[in-house]
Amino acid sequence: MPPILLFIFVLAYFALLLGVAWLTSRNATNQSFFIGNKSSNWMLVAFGMVGTTLSGITFVSVPGAVGRDGFGYLQLVLGYVLGYLAVAAVLLPLYYRLRLTSIYHYLDARLGRRACQSGAAFFILSRTLGATARLYLVVNILQATILDSLGVPFWLTSAAVLLMILLYTYEGGVKTIVWTDTLQTAGMLLGLLICVVFLLKALDLSVVDSLRRMQAQGLTRIVTDNVDSPAYFWKQVLAGMFITIAMTGLDQEMMQKTISVKTLADAQKNLLSLMLILVGVLSLFLFLGGLLALYAPLAGVGASGDKLFPAVVLGHMPAAVQLVFFVALISALFPSADGAITALTSTFCIDLLGLQRRGDLSEARRRRWRHRVHLGFAALFLLLIMVFKWIDSASMIGVILKLAGYTYGPLLGLFAFGLLSGRRVRERWVPLAALAGPLLCAGLERYQEQIFATYRLGLELLIINGLLVLAGLFLISLPQTQPAPALLQP
Repeated sequence: MPPILLFIFVLAYFALLLGVAWLTSRNATNQSFFIGNKSSNWMLVAFGMVGTTLSGITFVSVPGAVGRDGFGYLQLVLGYVLGYLAVAAVLLPLYYRLRLTSIYHYLDARLGRRACQSGAAFFILSRTLGATARLYLVVNILQATILDSLGVPFWLTSAAVLLMILLYTYEGGVKTIVWTDTLQTAGMLLGLLICVVFLLKALDLSVVDSLRRMQAQGLTRIVTDNVDSPAYFWKQVLAGMFITIAMTGLDQEMMQKTISVKTLADAQKNLLSLMLILVGVLSLFLFLGGLLALYAPLAGVGASGDKLFPAVVLGHMPAAVQLVFFVALISALFPSADGAITALTSTFCIDLLGLQRRGDLSEARRRRWRHRVHLGFAALFLLLIMVFKWIDSASMIGVILKLAGYTYGPLLGLFAFGLLSGRRVRERWVPLAALAGPLLCAGLERYQEQIFATYRLGLELLIINGLLVLAGLFLISLPQTQPAPALLQP
């Protein structure tokens, strides 16, 4: 399909998003932006969060990794299920009991202002790096397949995409992205299904026959039983559980949408529905990866990893399927950035600037501050996308999970201390304890051969990081002199 025609479809898709944004952001207030006035429909939130959780990284990286890792990603998926159950049972009741707008206000109430600011800062760091890495991957594919041939430079493509996102999130925030994410998730899943059907027909195989062929080539292997391997089964399951607890339950972007639902019961239904949909969708992505691994040698496709799926689509699929692929890819692109910019703006305004606390600020001045922060994060996203372009990793999903291990560990430690201990902390030392965990983990990873011999650290680095921060908080803690208020007790 000619690049100019694909570009026209991209613009038409964006126009549709702007129409949805206009309809949903009328009469929006700061509360609409931050938590959707607590009136979001839980079914829409659950479906839309699928797109936010998966993003463009999953769309190309998970299928591309099957040729190397088989279906080993299902080990992580099992951990995800355990993590979602923990978030629904423990964290959501706490957030609703405290009636939070920012989940890091729990840390403020339980451990003090420094703990809240530390948690918010690590969320900002983690979500900024993670969202820009996801955004970079999809923008890079759009650049290579469409815009290079039109003579458009990469920086301009990135700036245009961020401008699009700003235009439809600027006023409505959560109130808007609940609807736009639902639309985008539908587009992504439709593209996934169509690509699977096309590959099955191209290979002339049924679902059962294709699984047999994959099994014969060793693509369906799931369990890794080598304890020293980073992909060892129990490492992956535990890591998957804590990744979900950290990247969903302790993440303002994910929880901002969840707590925009009116009641706790509906929020829990939202999260458990998301869990069930994700298991099915991730399994389908792995199946697609197996089909790509079978098809690529027959078609003479030499690409691998993140480049495999785009190479097969653009080189060997008809124009109609290419169009569906790009719609799906763009649908995966926007949820990975719109919710992130909205949540980062919310956290910065509420937890670091304290706009909600300041009675001297009018609604109009709060809105002006919110707009400035929103624009600032868009500029930062553009800068970081250019940095990722310079790095150009072969598998961005590995980069994302590695970043999560370092940046979500302090959040895990802070919340664990608050929930599991009745002790209080010396506030001024909290930022140091939060920083010590990632720094010690960097040392462990750097010298793991000397320390652990043949054992290799994997995704369990997140758990180790959380435990180190938890230990540091205990070191700077004091006995609780009086019982914590009932509202703050886990």
